[in-house]
Amino acid sequence: MQFLKHSLTGLFLIAITLGLLVFAGGSVRNAIVAKMNEEPRMPQARERVFSVNAVPAKLETITPVMTVFGEIQSRRTLEIRAATGGTIIELAENFENGATVTQGQVLARINPANAQSALDRATNNLRDAEVATRDAERAVAIARDTLTSSQEQADLRQRAYERQVDLADRGVGSASAVETAELAAAAARQSVLSARNALAQAETRVETAANDLNRARIAQDESQRGLDDTVIRAEFAGTLSETNAVQGGLVSANEQMAQLVDDSALEVALRVSTSQYARLLGQKGELLRSPLTVTLDVSGIALTAQGTITRDSAAVGEGQTGRLIFARLDTARGLKPGDFVTVSITEPPLLRVARLPATSIDAAETVLAITSDDRLETIQVTLLRRQGDDVLVRSPDIAGRDVVAQRSPLLGAGIKVRPLRTGPNSEAKEETAPSLVELSPERREKLKAFITGNARLPNDVKTRILTQLDADRVPAAMVERIESRIGG
Repeated sequence: MQFLKHSLTGLFLIAITLGLLVFAGGSVRNAIVAKMNEEPRMPQARERVFSVNAVPAKLETITPVMTVFGEIQSRRTLEIRAATGGTIIELAENFENGATVTQGQVLARINPANAQSALDRATNNLRDAEVATRDAERAVAIARDTLTSSQEQADLRQRAYERQVDLADRGVGSASAVETAELAAAAARQSVLSARNALAQAETRVETAANDLNRARIAQDESQRGLDDTVIRAEFAGTLSETNAVQGGLVSANEQMAQLVDDSALEVALRVSTSQYARLLGQKGELLRSPLTVTLDVSGIALTAQGTITRDSAAVGEGQTGRLIFARLDTARGLKPGDFVTVSITEPPLLRVARLPATSIDAAETVLAITSDDRLETIQVTLLRRQGDDVLVRSPDIAGRDVVAQRSPLLGAGIKVRPLRTGPNSEAKEETAPSLVELSPERREKLKAFITGNARLPNDVKTRILTQLDADRVPAAMVERIESRIGG
């Protein structure tokens, strides 16, 4: 009985377990079927909106500025050489590097003893030639008188011969008398020929004496120039450099003694690319006389000068590229030949262009403009110039539109954005020359004292800054930088 009871209980439990398994399988099957038969529900997608910095594109006339580098050089540099050899007996007190000389100032004198002796000999030779000329002229006068006298005697002898012939024809004279008269007339004619020959020789002596006189004068002029060449003068006002002569030293002919540099006739030589050179050409291919500004920035203090383009090189040069342009400087306070400077050239104005940040344009020369419904639109533009962190572009489709200032890989055409307009920071600003201010005597002396006492500045930099401070009007930026360092 106990065995049967346990067996029935086990069968009952097995039956309940199988029933529960069947019920669970049916429930799972029904759930799967219901899940598969119901329609899928998609979540509602929300469009992403990007915040962008927007700048207005305003078409206007802008004058671009080309920035290149150049070197200051003098338009007049003279090599002072000795025209004749000899010993230097006198030398100017300021004959040294960096000394300033005036036009016509005597720089050196070479011993003139040999040149003076040559001039004295030439003068004596000239006097001898003058004496010989006067003697030849007197000989000509005497020869003319002799010829006149001989011609008169010949005429008398001819008339005497004609009388004897006439007497012989009338039977009064003799044949011997006629013959004697004829011989006398022939001798007189021969005397006339001799006188003419003497006159010709005298005239030849005059011409020869005149030639000798001219040669003597030329020799005297050469000797005088040789004597004048013993005095070396400054051909123009300037600064001496590379001096290598001392008093008492011996120099040879054509030996270089120094160089004279004209500081008031400075120019800047700058090399530009061919594309930059093309921008500086006029409609007829001529080089424009464009204004420019030269800047030398030394320890935060800028030396500036204004100038104008005057010419360009005739050839490119072996191993060079681009074009070499020369510009004449109007005033160049503190600048010296050899300075490496920054040159800002004012180009011809561009019409109907917009100034945008350089980050707003991509390699394909397109920009992203914002539509009326705050979506992006790609616009093709023409890149004309790069001006520092800005670009100058031209396109009729961007007039008055807002343009994305910073491009991003996440931005593209059709994307909705939220523009952040910070103001008209994209308006074109012309680069102007640095402003100048007038200093009071106390303020000027304070600035000069600070520069003089600054041990970190090199001497040449101090000289240039002090030169600028001595001017009537001083760049305001330089004054602000100095006063910021001294707490002024």
